[in-house]
Amino acid sequence: MPIGEISRLTFGGSTTTETVEADPRVWGCLVLSACRSPEADVKPVIEFTHVPPAGPGGPTKTETIEGRVKGALPGQRLVLYANSVRWWVQPFSDQPYTNIRPDSTWSSPTHIGTEYAALLVDPHYVPRAKPDSLPGPGNGVIAVAIAPGGEVSTPVSTTLHFSGYDWDVREFPIDGGGARNDADRRNAWIDSNGCLHLRISHGETGWRPAEVTLRRSLGYGSYRFVVRDVSHLEPATVLTMFTFDDSDSDPSHRQVTIEISRWGDPVSKNAQYVLQPYDVPANAVRFNVPSGRVTHAFRWQPGRVLFQTFRETGIPGEHSMIAENVFTSGVPVPGGELLHLNLYVYSKPRIPMEREAEVVVEKFEYLP
Repeated sequence: MPIGEISRLTFGGSTTTETVEADPRVWGCLVLSACRSPEADVKPVIEFTHVPPAGPGGPTKTETIEGRVKGALPGQRLVLYANSVRWWVQPFSDQPYTNIRPDSTWSSPTHIGTEYAALLVDPHYVPRAKPDSLPGPGNGVIAVAIAPGGEVSTPVSTTLHFSGYDWDVREFPIDGGGARNDADRRNAWIDSNGCLHLRISHGETGWRPAEVTLRRSLGYGSYRFVVRDVSHLEPATVLTMFTFDDSDSDPSHRQVTIEISRWGDPVSKNAQYVLQPYDVPANAVRFNVPSGRVTHAFRWQPGRVLFQTFRETGIPGEHSMIAENVFTSGVPVPGGELLHLNLYVYSKPRIPMEREAEVVVEKFEYLP
C-alpha cells in the first residue's frame, strides 16, 4: 500500500485500490504515514477491536470504542471522530485527545455515528472539532484509520417519565472537573410517588454518578425544581440543574445553571447561579442553601435571567426567599439546548469523597 494512503475497510472487504486483508479479530483499517523514515522497520498502525453500532448520532447517546496502536512513539496520542452528516471530534470538543496505554491499547466513549475514525497525532497537534472531511497523514497526523459502524443491537430502555416529561438517562462519562465519572443508568430512577432519585455509587472504576436529560428543548420560560434536603452532601458532591447545547453552535453552550456544591471546600458556600463563561466574575453568584426542602427556579427571557431559591410557606402565592439574582449580560438565546439534571463527584476537592450520595428531586415544572 502506498505510504500516506488512507485505507477504508468494510466488513468483508476493502475499498482501497490495493486489497488489504483485515485480521478477522480486528474491526478497522490501517493507515501508514509518510512521516516515518523509509528505513523504519515498524510503521504506525491503528486497529479497532470494538466499534459501536451505526446510527444517526445525537448529543446524549454514546458507546465505547476500543483498539490498539502498533509503532506509536512516546507522546503521540489519538484523536477520535464519529461521522453524523459531518465528522465530530470525540468524546467532546473540549476533550479531543485519547491516550494510548502502555500496552498499546486505547478506549474512549464516543457519540454514535455511521462510521468512526482514529487519527494518530503528534503531541502538539490541534484537531478541528467538526471538519467536513478528515485530514490525511502529514502536518502532525501520523496515521488515520476509519471503520464503519457495526450492526445495531436491541437497545436497553433508558428513558424515565418524570413530572410529565420523558428524560433520557445518561450512560456515558461525566466530566467531574477534569476527571472522568463513569455514569451508571441504574443510579437514576422514579419512586412510587413520582419523585426522581439521583445517586452516586462506587464501582470498580471509581465513583459512578447519574444524569438525566430532557428529550426536547423548552427555550424561554420558567423552570422550577423542588429538591429535598441537600445538607447531607459531602463537599465534593455536585448537583446541577442546567440547560446545555451539545452542538457547539454557541460558545456558551446556551448554559443557564443552578449548581449545589462546595466544590470540595468544606467552608465554601454550597450553591451558585451561573452563566457561561463561568470564570467571568459577574457570571457566577454564590450563596448558601439551608437544610430542608427548597425550590430552585430560573425565569429565562430575552436578555434576562432571574434566579431564585426559596421555601414554600404553605400559603398560595407566598414563599420565603433564600437567594435571588438577575443576570442581564451574557444571557444566551434558545436553540438546541436540553435540560439536564445530574449528580456527580468533583475531581479536585480539598477533602475527597468518602460515601455514596443520593438526592431526590420531587418535582419539575415549566411554564412558557
